[in-house]
Amino acid sequence: MTLVANVEAGLAAWTTAAAQALDGLAGRLRRRRHVRVVWDSTDTLSFSLLRQPSSKPRLQDATLRVADGRPERSLPADWLAALQGSTIECRLASDQVLFRQLDFPKQASGFLDGMVRSQIDRLTPWAAGDAVFGFNAPREVDERLELTLAATSRAALMPLVQLADRVGAAALTVSVEAEADGKPEPEVISVFTVGLRSAIAGDRDLAKSLRYVLLGVAGATALTLVASMVIGNTLDSELQDVQARIARQRAALRANTGAGGVSAESQLARRKQTTPSSVLVLDAISKILPDTTYVTDLRVEGDRMQVAGLTKDAPMLIRLIEQSPQFSRATFYAPTTREASEPGERFHIEAHINAYFGGGS
Repeated sequence: MTLVANVEAGLAAWTTAAAQALDGLAGRLRRRRHVRVVWDSTDTLSFSLLRQPSSKPRLQDATLRVADGRPERSLPADWLAALQGSTIECRLASDQVLFRQLDFPKQASGFLDGMVRSQIDRLTPWAAGDAVFGFNAPREVDERLELTLAATSRAALMPLVQLADRVGAAALTVSVEAEADGKPEPEVISVFTVGLRSAIAGDRDLAKSLRYVLLGVAGATALTLVASMVIGNTLDSELQDVQARIARQRAALRANTGAGGVSAESQLARRKQTTPSSVLVLDAISKILPDTTYVTDLRVEGDRMQVAGLTKDAPMLIRLIEQSPQFSRATFYAPTTREASEPGERFHIEAHINAYFGGGS
């Protein structure tokens, strides 16, 4: 047997067991109607409803005769409605069943079903696959186990099974009463039980539905894993590509710096030293101008400085500014004026600011 066949067989066995367990649990939780059917020796079926509901009119018993394996007529409509989803408990007449008295060693108490099944073709006129059987609770007598076997033909019960399936019954059980030694009442021996409809899936095969569900879940899980692997590989590839580009950019920056390029820190320091500051310009011009000069306006625009104020000798200021290393190209940008009310000349001088302010003069 191949691996696939082993997996299929294991899955089928598991889903069948799970379906039986789920259906049994649902059947116990769900309250079903129980119908008693007595099949007498004249092939007449007598129907009676157990535990009649008090809220509905009482359902009268019904009879139905089976001839040549088929019912002679149909049941009344109210009985057809009552049989839908019900459990039919059929009681056979004793002359329809073959009884055998058996005994086994006491040590065989845990294997009675298998031991009886292996001897059905010897104990009855039917083969094991063609017979249905059951036995009562064994009695211990002198280190032996005595029991009563009840068996009948499976084919003889097929009309009843077909009728139960046609009317929509959920389950069918077949039993017979057997006389028990030393007991005032006969014992009931179950010989056949079949589930016709699932309490969960109805007419559908619950085990097959479970297999489809499991296969669907397995397929969805496999697709999810494949998708996650594909997406993960794509993201990893993109991440590696980004990291490679970053590494190339860093290598290029290091190569430029090593080949005479200027690093960002050096550029910032150079810009700080070469860019004139208003505070530095004010400090430099205050050192140049004499004490008799008063500044009323100082402007710094880029590399140009404009200063205005009052002084006793305006041309002398041009010479002093030109002599300073911080300034060059000093000139008047407006006429020099003198008023009677002022103690000196009003000047307006413009000069170029040299880039370096690192040292004082």
